Amino acid sequence: MVDAKGRNMKCLTFFLMLPDSVKSKSSKSSKKGNASGSSKLPPVCYEIITLRSKKKKKMSAEIFPTKKPASTTTTTTTTTMVQEYQQQNLNNNNTIQNCNWQGLYSTIRERNSVMFNNELMADVHFVVGQPGRTQRLPGHRYVLAVGSSVFHAMFYGELAENKDEIHIPDVEPAAFLAMLKYIYCDEIDLTADTVLATLYAAKKYIVPHLARACVNFLETSLSAKNACVLLSQSCLFEEPELTQRCWEVIDAQAELALRSEGFCDIDSQTLESILQRETLNAKEIVVFEAALNWAEAECQRQELTSSTDNKRKVLGKAMYLIRIPTMALDDFANGAAQSGVLTLNETNDIFLWYTAAKKPELKFASQPRKGLAPQRCHRFQSCAYRSNQWRYRGRCDSIQFAVDKRVFIAGFGLYGSSCGSAEYSAKIELKRQGVLLGQNLSKYFSDGSSNTFPVWFEYPVQIEPDTFYTASVVLDGNELSYFGQEGMTEVQCGKVTFQFQCSSDSTNGTGVQGGQIPELIFYA
Repeated sequence: MVDAKGRNMKCLTFFLMLPDSVKSKSSKSSKKGNASGSSKLPPVCYEIITLRSKKKKKMSAEIFPTKKPASTTTTTTTTTMVQEYQQQNLNNNNTIQNCNWQGLYSTIRERNSVMFNNELMADVHFVVGQPGRTQRLPGHRYVLAVGSSVFHAMFYGELAENKDEIHIPDVEPAAFLAMLKYIYCDEIDLTADTVLATLYAAKKYIVPHLARACVNFLETSLSAKNACVLLSQSCLFEEPELTQRCWEVIDAQAELALRSEGFCDIDSQTLESILQRETLNAKEIVVFEAALNWAEAECQRQELTSSTDNKRKVLGKAMYLIRIPTMALDDFANGAAQSGVLTLNETNDIFLWYTAAKKPELKFASQPRKGLAPQRCHRFQSCAYRSNQWRYRGRCDSIQFAVDKRVFIAGFGLYGSSCGSAEYSAKIELKRQGVLLGQNLSKYFSDGSSNTFPVWFEYPVQIEPDTFYTASVVLDGNELSYFGQEGMTEVQCGKVTFQFQCSSDSTNGTGVQGGQIPELIFYA
């Protein structure tokens, strides 16, 4: 077809069945001799518009691969149209305007994606969210039933109800939309703000692959700041692997976890499980202060005044899970004894327990927590010293390492003097791609032996697998010290494998084969 300017035009031809009223008007201009009076109209042409493509979002099929996708040469245009319709539908439930939209998409997935949150052909509506904050969302029974056994039972089961509108007050609208997007578009779109609510929706409507993606998202974003909250949620959702990961973080980085804002948001059952944890790596005064912070937040949730009596009331039996008699005497005298949450008799009995030969019976546990046993990765097979010895002069000794399993680096084991006892000042650092993750400046004493002496970070640093980290130390002290020899590039420590390589930050001679930083102290 050629337009008025002589340009070629691609078109689709449709022969339209016109109503009788139109036929009667057009019959006047038809040729004579036509007994039926019907007209021969020219075919109607519609121009197909080609839009430029945008970058394709990652689909869940790529996250959970099953078969290798077939190559295609037509995805550029269709992907753009699908994404534009999805965005329009997310914003305003837009209805498709193109009368031949089906012809724009080559696959059923792309055509289903156009139906996502779209009023076109919608045969059910969901009123999602709590009263006053609801959102009305369109749905298509067949698509939903294919994506979820719960929806299948709801729409096609023996007890199916033919309601046009379904109220769902216990799911957040954003989470419900995320689930619908997966069902319609085979696309997973998670954020830190919505992932827990999306996991709840995926569990409720039995969408297992989406639930697994939510758990994976939570595991990769797990830290001491959110470990306590995620522990509570993982128990609720019955996700044992996520629960175990939370406990690993809480045990190793207990003081950070207990001091986080998220700790105050947990339920009382989770509080008790944390307070009675034997492997908790924290001072007991930190545990006590964390429990008081939780009690204050719980008073607010129960609309009670934050008095000492109410704090003790909301703590209940959890109070006796705090091992107060294991505190240092100064911590007890200056902290717990003056907090007001202990009765006079309890305070008196604990003081007697510290000082008296005949100790009174206490309701509080009096055995210290075992904590976590630190492990050591020793990377040298031998050590040595010579007349010239190892010299420091304020320069940096550094080495890079990677692990195949998530661990927590608690500190370094360092050499000391080779000619009698001596004191060293050590500045230790741990970096990832130049970003400082942990540091500490401390002193340690060496006894003149070839043993290593621990220097600790303030808090253990979480180390992710398959990524190289840089361990550095700047030592100041007796230069007549031991140094390592016959270094190994790979060391197996229990279930964890360490790999070592030289660091460009090292300016004092330390490398894989020899030098300083003989040990990495870690929890796993």
